[in-house]
Amino acid sequence: MATATCPSCESDVALDAASRQHEIVECADCRGELEILSLDPVLLALAPEVEEDWGE
Repeated sequence: MATATCPSCESDVALDAASRQHEIVECADCRGELEILSLDPVLLALAPEVEEDWGE
């Protein structure tokens, strides 16, 4: 199991062994949605907001 720092609240976020790059995980402290940018080293970023495409 790996851990990384939440970019929003700076608490530790635990990732299990099955975690994959670009997966969305949730910070247990601030409930922020985070995207796994890299697994080696583990890097997290705030997940992009879902936007409507209006049929485009």
